[in-house]
Amino acid sequence: MSKQRIISVFEKVDFPEFGITGMSAKMDTGAFTGALHSTKIYVDNSSDKPVLHFSPFDHPEIAIATTSFRRGPTRSSNGQIEQRYIIETTVVLKGQKYPIRLSLTDRSTMRIPVLIGRRFLREHGLLVDVTLRKQGE
Repeated sequence: MSKQRIISVFEKVDFPEFGITGMSAKMDTGAFTGALHSTKIYVDNSSDKPVLHFSPFDHPEIAIATTSFRRGPTRSSNGQIEQRYIIETTVVLKGQKYPIRLSLTDRSTMRIPVLIGRRFLREHGLLVDVTLRKQGE
């Protein structure tokens, strides 16, 4: 078994593909998948391949476009199943770069814009220690 890294419930993360650093993220062992606060989410079907557009983290000046996405069912925090767009990107956590899958959703009513679920934590051997000092609050 590879060496496991211990992290706190709240950490600062970077998204190099978006040019965004120091975002607060919550490590949520109760959530299976992760979520990224995004707005202006829409698909442009005018070309041969659909293009997903979105603005992450309440930054309307940042317009992300990708053809690498899918749409699938996700259980929201209120327990309802909803269809969300899911992207694959890169996250930097504690200086280490990882691939990550995130659903896009409006998290404006939540305190933390990024939620990282147990699938990611398990895949990368990350253990959450709730006694550690909170980094991202």
